[in-house]
Amino acid sequence: MRLIHSIVLIIRVVAIAGCFTSSIYYLLCLWSAVSFLRERKAGDRSRPRPQELPPVSILKPLKGTDPEIYQSFRSHCLQNYPEYEIIFGVGEKNDPAVASVEQLQQEFPALKIHLVVCPQILGANRKVSNLAQMLPKAQYSYLVVNDSDILVEHDYLRRVVAPLLDEKIGMVTCLYRGLPAPTLGSHLESLGISADFCPGVLAAKKLEGGLRFGLGSTMSFRRDDVQRIGGFESFADYLADDYELGRRISELGLQVHLSNVVVETLLPAYSMRGFLAHQLRWARGMRDSRPGGYSGLLFTFGLVWSVVLLLTSSGAMWAWMLLAMTGFLRFFLAMVMDAPVLRGRQSLWNYLLLPLRDLVAAAVWLASFAGNTVSWRGDRFKLKHGKLIRSAS
Repeated sequence: MRLIHSIVLIIRVVAIAGCFTSSIYYLLCLWSAVSFLRERKAGDRSRPRPQELPPVSILKPLKGTDPEIYQSFRSHCLQNYPEYEIIFGVGEKNDPAVASVEQLQQEFPALKIHLVVCPQILGANRKVSNLAQMLPKAQYSYLVVNDSDILVEHDYLRRVVAPLLDEKIGMVTCLYRGLPAPTLGSHLESLGISADFCPGVLAAKKLEGGLRFGLGSTMSFRRDDVQRIGGFESFADYLADDYELGRRISELGLQVHLSNVVVETLLPAYSMRGFLAHQLRWARGMRDSRPGGYSGLLFTFGLVWSVVLLLTSSGAMWAWMLLAMTGFLRFFLAMVMDAPVLRGRQSLWNYLLLPLRDLVAAAVWLASFAGNTVSWRGDRFKLKHGKLIRSAS
């Protein structure tokens, strides 16, 4: 009996620490969000003249289709930008995405839209393998790479390329918001982007004095810098290719600049199984890429720690008060990130999913240490030191 009492006491102390560290983390994220909003306001005042903007090649590697893929592609053809081209790359000529690219070429005949078939497999990451084969087709020295499901505004291109006019900046990346499909898994994914992922990016930027990685939503950079790090081929086996590209450019002594642009991604209609598989892939990728920061996530699951504390304290009033404080900060952070920062449109009902989202996030965090298998675009891989190894099963 005494042993059980001691175990409960230890869990209670750990839960109290978890509540306080989570609250401190939420406050750090709020501070980082305020800093981002100030930088955005200052950046909105300084816009480059069109004659200063260099010609750009947009590289979009594809595999299969995404929700509203044509509208996402089309938004890239409506840019208020002097000169640019779009290069789409597919692994096979019968890829379902080819039809959307051909339709785009018919609608915008005056725009330089190219389709490249990339038959070589240069690594387990087919996206990066395609990029390596697309690059020789690019005409220009400034490049933009973003995911196939990204929807952008008409001034997107000028705002993510203009910072590269500063020679100290080697990459520009940006935050994104997710528009959910009408499934629980999709809504939890959208909530995770705004309430977990994006606050974590801003907190990392604040703590580390700048970013040391890129986000797949947008990465703009110079062709010469990619060649200096060994080309796309040099990280064609890595799962977190966006992280790896940003890290390597940062190691050249160049800055990774977080743009004031926020793009949009249209999320699939995830089933709960599909959602959990996607979360586990992301979690294991982060575990290998940023092991220190990822381990520290244990101390950010505030709502989970609050419930554990409530259970181990037999519902004491002080435990309820700590739950109220932690819960308030958690919900307030989610709302600040969604509306002012990401300019999102989360419904009030979505915020009610936060406790479930946090419980799932904690469970996925634990599960991420239980193995090295990830599922990606229908293929299964083993993950070792951030690299993908095709699974035999």
